[in-house]
Amino acid sequence: MLRYQKLRQVLPSETDALLTMQGLNRSWLTGFNGSVGMVVTGREHRPVLLTDFRYTQQATVQTPDYQVIQTGGDSLADLLNVLQQQSIKCLGFEKDFITFAQYQSLQSKLEGVELVPLEDIILNLRSIKDEGEIELLSQAVAIADQAYTHILGFLRPGLTERQVALELEHFMQGLGADGASFEIIVASGPRSSLPHGVATDRVLGKNEFVKMDFGCRYQGYCSDMTRTVVLGRADEKQREVYKIVLAAQEAAIGGIRAGITGKEADALARELITARGYGEMFGHGLGHGIGKAVHELPGVGSQSEKILPVGSVVTVEPGIYIPQWGGVRIEDMVVVQEGGCRILTKSSKELVEL
Repeated sequence: MLRYQKLRQVLPSETDALLTMQGLNRSWLTGFNGSVGMVVTGREHRPVLLTDFRYTQQATVQTPDYQVIQTGGDSLADLLNVLQQQSIKCLGFEKDFITFAQYQSLQSKLEGVELVPLEDIILNLRSIKDEGEIELLSQAVAIADQAYTHILGFLRPGLTERQVALELEHFMQGLGADGASFEIIVASGPRSSLPHGVATDRVLGKNEFVKMDFGCRYQGYCSDMTRTVVLGRADEKQREVYKIVLAAQEAAIGGIRAGITGKEADALARELITARGYGEMFGHGLGHGIGKAVHELPGVGSQSEKILPVGSVVTVEPGIYIPQWGGVRIEDMVVVQEGGCRILTKSSKELVEL
């Protein structure tokens, strides 16, 4: 089923159509990856993509199932013309994306059209991946896996965190990635206790943790993985903390399946870490959905009440972070299935001492 047909099935009854302007939603819905465009998806008429002169040729190729209209100097006048042609009186819009100024502009230009604020129904549709999406995610993961293998041969005392991050990104681009999927985290020594400690000019030292959280964008889809290594020999406490995080991650992966809530998935790891005395040192959720965006639905955290659907792809990334000492996180991506999940990340999770 085409994606705009899936959208039609979930359009609220009080609307005649949905206006889509958010970039990733527009890209997912149409296949068009230009930076400017408005999509009108009604209940019966052929869906329409409006874009400007820079992108009309591209849009025609990328969106064969859509009517492509080139906008002129007043794109909202062109939009109104489409709505009138399709007899659209009630137009839904993405309330979590449209700014107040944009809303005022739409309200003033779309005479005779009622604007209906909607929850992000496309984001809900995006949470369930089709086979093609899972294949692209798998390829993005494979690039990150290869980058991890490469960086183990690159790491040494004397490098800066920033040099490690740049090497990871450069290597992934050499394998076909469009770029990093987020600002790469490389946090060493005491800085590894920072959950989102992006790379700095700190010099890597001996016998300390190096936590690396990275991923890439590949053909519009993201990967995300974390590995924590010791640059030298691990001491007893480092081994203890690492072992607890690994056990928690494996417990979560062993219990994640379609039909449980994100909160229940989170508890699989959180209860183990808490029982070992480190509950207060695990202050973020177990994971998150991932796809065109690094963070998308479904949620996987202590406040996530919605169920994990079949076909969703989520990260599993428990951690322990001890201020002024260091921290450990281990993260994989998994596909949620009936009765379990399939791990996409292939890199070893055994404690590496370099």
